[in-house]
Amino acid sequence: MQKSFTFEQISKAEVWKISPEDTNYFAILFDPANSPTKNIYIVEIFTPGGATPPNSHSEAHEFFYVIHGEGIASSDGDSLKIAKGDALLLEPGSVHVIENTGEGKLYTLTVMTPNQDFSELIRSGFRIELDDEDKRVLLGA
Repeated sequence: MQKSFTFEQISKAEVWKISPEDTNYFAILFDPANSPTKNIYIVEIFTPGGATPPNSHSEAHEFFYVIHGEGIASSDGDSLKIAKGDALLLEPGSVHVIENTGEGKLYTLTVMTPNQDFSELIRSGFRIELDDEDKRVLLGA
């Protein structure tokens, strides 16, 4: 019998960086590779001064919930400050950037629906580990 849920712990999640030069990395909670979903659910971590490259998704909505830190979200020429407790939903087709403007790391719960090959892009990179700061913020340890 198939379970009605999929379970993950951040301490055991796979953590990926797409390329060595990137200033953000991803702890994958759920994606099509590890669960029966067409979406991707990750904790995205931005190093100080880090940012996504400008990007767009033709079909997917992208959601960010700020867990810790602060930054600026820009989309199609509009910008706003984001901080802990803020939520942002980007529409398909928008060209957007998330930038960490804080002194420490910026942590977001990021969901893209549908996945639109984001999981495959992340998993084409290389595995890394959460560091002590990540564990302190995400686990309270």
